Amino acid sequence: MAASAPRMVFLGFGKYIRADRIYALEPLRGDERGGGQRTRVWVDGIPDPIVASRTERTILAEMGVRADSVAPILSDALDLAERLSDAAEAGRVDLGDLGRRARRLLEASSGPPDAQKLF
Repeated sequence: MAASAPRMVFLGFGKYIRADRIYALEPLRGDERGGGQRTRVWVDGIPDPIVASRTERTILAEMGVRADSVAPILSDALDLAERLSDAAEAGRVDLGDLGRRARRLLEASSGPPDAQKLF
């Protein structure tokens, strides 16, 4: 396969789409989300969106969007929020794990400690 060949992106539910045909991703919210449904994927040439079982971040990563192009702290915060949401939806929330992750996120967002304080 040539290096310039379009990448195929797995959407879940046995569906694959060429990455160069995807032009919009819309996360499902509220009652629409559930039963494995996570994201509406808008594809060039298909009038109605396709419902994917994967999150928009996972789809973007498979499309080749580099994770370092998004602020790492934002990516971590979104990951934490997604984990909490999924755990709460499943009725299994591990507060110890979520607390550790939240503490690391907060520590990372506060910046490096100032080693040479004058006062």
